[in-house]
Amino acid sequence: MNPNLQQLHEYPFEKLTRLKHGITPTEDKTHIALSIGEPKHPTPHFIQESLLAHLHGIGNYPTTKGIPELRQVIANWISKRFKIPAGQLNPETQVLPVNGTREALFSFAQSVIDSRQQPVVMMPNPFYQIYEGAAILAGAEPYYLNTTAENNYLPDFNSVPADIWRRCQLVYICSPGNPTGAVMTQQDFGKLLQLAEQFNFIIASDECYSEIYADEQNPPPGLLQAAYELRNMDFKNCVVFHSLSKRSNAPGLRSGFVAGNAEILQAYFQYRTYQGCAMPLPTQHASIKAWQDEHHCIENRQAYREKYAAVIDILKKVCTITQPPASFYIWLNTPINELDFAQQLFARENITVLPGSYLSRDFQGINPGVNHVRMALVAPLDECIEAANRIKNFFNFL
Repeated sequence: MNPNLQQLHEYPFEKLTRLKHGITPTEDKTHIALSIGEPKHPTPHFIQESLLAHLHGIGNYPTTKGIPELRQVIANWISKRFKIPAGQLNPETQVLPVNGTREALFSFAQSVIDSRQQPVVMMPNPFYQIYEGAAILAGAEPYYLNTTAENNYLPDFNSVPADIWRRCQLVYICSPGNPTGAVMTQQDFGKLLQLAEQFNFIIASDECYSEIYADEQNPPPGLLQAAYELRNMDFKNCVVFHSLSKRSNAPGLRSGFVAGNAEILQAYFQYRTYQGCAMPLPTQHASIKAWQDEHHCIENRQAYREKYAAVIDILKKVCTITQPPASFYIWLNTPINELDFAQQLFARENITVLPGSYLSRDFQGINPGVNHVRMALVAPLDECIEAANRIKNFFNFL
């Protein structure tokens, strides 16, 4: 048995199940789940139709690298979305399709960490727990970058001691952030790229929320975009992770990609040939259609804006609440302990939210998730409005 398994923390949703165990919520209110970031908007029909039209592809083994048409479409999308000239990203050597970002973010660490060197893997705190599990099972020490209101919910790279940077082999970043929705600026990316050049570590940029943002004219920047603008033409030290789960409301499709530096991608490709994680051909063809269409993404963003506007208008009367720059989360400050808040809200109003401390760790004297809950505005608009009214009543009760 891998001894590092004993170091893994219980997964947040397992903790949540235990927290709710034995509680019988009020029977006169239907349950509303705001705890998990699973989009409930309809998957576009053209994606479903493409999947069905290519079902005959299940009779063939897919290749690890994926079909050239998919890699080219992804390279084209990256170029257009992140203002990188066409042809700058080679679809043959700098793009790999993956079965969703979760498996890729985890397996990537296993392929790039040298456990013989007392490695450190950095990650924001709070965070997507896959980063931590990937680091631990790769034989690395997690190092947490506290993100709080005081630093605009962004990692403070200047706070990290030089001896930690020297041991660092991998930095996970998430922009737009989960759970806060905070967005790194070009300057933030530039600082991290400078440190990566100085200390020779890899940046793994989780950008799976990049296509859900508040200002249609101001999409969040990405790591490859920042690298190119800094004349890092081969994207040295850079890898980005994108997914169709949130962008296209297709979480069950399990489709995303990894892109970046060719040398890093070659090592990761070699790892994946043994891992056995090739994307099925029907999924690849459906993904081509998804990455080629932007209209459904514009509609998707508008639907989230409507939900944010309605929910915030209701809740601003009882608490401090603002729309984050991106993502579909609200990182809500709670007037009581976040565990008590989640339990009592479930019991009284039949609403499930995720305690913030389930997404964070005690580090350097604080836990940034304490007295916060994460609310995912993934339910239909009418359910989100109903949930907001119930939460307002709950605040008034408190």
